[in-house]
Amino acid sequence: MTDSVIQFSDLALNDSILSALDGMGFVSPTPIQAAAIPHLMAGSDALGKAQTGTGKTAAFSLPLLNKVDFSQRKPQAIVLAPTRELAIQVAAEMKNLGKNISGLKVLEIYGGASIVDQMRALKNGAQIIVGTPGRVQDLINRDRLHLDEVHTFVLDEADEMLNMGFVDDVTAIMEHAPSSAQRVLFSATMPPMLKNIVERFLREPVTIDVAGKNHTVDKVEQQFWVVKGVEKDEAMSRLLETEETDASIVFVRTRQDTERLADWLCARGFKASALHGDIPQSLRERTVDHIKQGVIDILVATDVVARGLDVPRITHVFNYDIPFDVESYIHRIGRTGRAGRKGKAILLVRTNQMRMLRTIERVTKSSMEEIQLPLRDKVAEARLVKLGAELEADKEHKALEKFSELVEKLQETLDIDATTLAAILLKRQQGKRPLFYIGEDPMVEAIERDKKRRQERREGGRDGRREGGRGFNSNQDWDTYQFQVGREQGVQVKDIVGALANELGLTKGSIGAIKLDQGETYVQLPKAMSSDAATKLSKLRIRQKQVDAVVCDFNDFREPRGRRDGGRGRDGGRREGGFRNRDGNREGNREGGGYRGNREGGRGNREGGRDGERRFDRNRGGDHRGNYRGERGHGRTRRSEG
Repeated sequence: MTDSVIQFSDLALNDSILSALDGMGFVSPTPIQAAAIPHLMAGSDALGKAQTGTGKTAAFSLPLLNKVDFSQRKPQAIVLAPTRELAIQVAAEMKNLGKNISGLKVLEIYGGASIVDQMRALKNGAQIIVGTPGRVQDLINRDRLHLDEVHTFVLDEADEMLNMGFVDDVTAIMEHAPSSAQRVLFSATMPPMLKNIVERFLREPVTIDVAGKNHTVDKVEQQFWVVKGVEKDEAMSRLLETEETDASIVFVRTRQDTERLADWLCARGFKASALHGDIPQSLRERTVDHIKQGVIDILVATDVVARGLDVPRITHVFNYDIPFDVESYIHRIGRTGRAGRKGKAILLVRTNQMRMLRTIERVTKSSMEEIQLPLRDKVAEARLVKLGAELEADKEHKALEKFSELVEKLQETLDIDATTLAAILLKRQQGKRPLFYIGEDPMVEAIERDKKRRQERREGGRDGRREGGRGFNSNQDWDTYQFQVGREQGVQVKDIVGALANELGLTKGSIGAIKLDQGETYVQLPKAMSSDAATKLSKLRIRQKQVDAVVCDFNDFREPRGRRDGGRGRDGGRREGGFRNRDGNREGNREGGGYRGNREGGRGNREGGRDGERRFDRNRGGDHRGNYRGERGHGRTRRSEG
């Protein structure tokens, strides 16, 4: 006997909402909707755990729309979203779901748009406000947004909101909430800061957990390519030309990379545009409209601005940079495979990032297929096929007769035959995207180099074991910098290491000790840092926060008392600031917020370093708790993931 499937008509929604759902072809709710809507309709506080792609926007929107009181002029519901894009997306979905409700006004308010226009719209009245925490709090402080008649507060993607540093704004807004108001919180994860919000503001909340029922991953074919042989820009070009794409999003980590990569792609004939948080809101909205309409085909974007982006054309998501955490990865690939369609996600991963890839596979319960980058002759062949299709489409064009006359004139003027003239025109047509190549493909050479390197590494590892594990750079001269970010902003040691490596180009050997505190972080960096790296450091952002790095005299990188499983330096005291193992790779251990080395071959515990040190198990995909540690295995140390 099978269970009957619940339908929207069973959920006590009014006829206007049901007619809108019917018009959109929606009959049955998703699991999060079926679980949440009855509790929210009853007025209970609720804590929903759900990831992107599960339909949570409709889960909280339908009950809100169902109980709008048109006799009130002041706002009746406040929905907080972490980004402008998500606020716009949520408001648009609410308007669509409520399109048959006469007199409904949903207003989105966010930074980057005219606050005067938003104040005017508030004065004219709106029943539901969807906004970012900063702008909502600003309008409350200006006495333009009044919450005395608000009966529902919704925090959407609450974990991301707090990660972005909105904890003070969210707390202040919730403190303004009437005591009788319903509080609803949706989040994919439950970090400690969020637990504090739940315990403080939610009253005996109903827990709705469908996190394990997210089908985003199921709808998206996932592949990865290990970076070798060519630069990632060239790899992106090859993939974009050989994959059967309609529209794509390329995810990078920094706003500088969005501009650089978009310009690089445009110079090679792709229709690409950058999308990041520093672009004016009007231009961002126009860019999203352009990809929806087919004016552009590729968005090069950062994680934050792509939250909530829903463009049915997007068939592919390319992860140019691997994300720092699994939730970001799920949000990224959730931009494709929308509305029941299949999508594809391709990840470009460096060899020292494989641990993060395995963690993604483990958490998402999926397996990625490794692919090889198309050889450039295949790329040229794809270009020729595309050119042939374009020419085929123009065979019957009515203007061809005039061009035929022009060809004859050019033949006479240049004294060449038609074949040579066609070859000249084809050469001009190809631009920077050649239709054939001369010489060896660097990918072929890379495969041979990779084989040779693995062989040398094996031989070098044996030599290293015989020599007792040298390679620690004890002559590095450090400055200590204070970063104005810490645990309160959700920052972990892996975020610090990843940002320094990826944005400043520092190698692991050029990152010293790291001490993570509540509101700041202390980091040792080389005195002899390049001017380019120093410039990038002055603009560095971690988890969307400017770090404002300054040199300081902090030097308390000591480990907690009682820690005894580390190595000792030459002087008998404990070496700090990180060590290198026999292969020249950094081996770190983080205890109490610090990032410290563990010298292999030095004095450890009697179990060869096993006690007190979590070992990396390939079958489990690695430990995903933000630790930055080395691992010993059969006398050799594996490369740690920053």
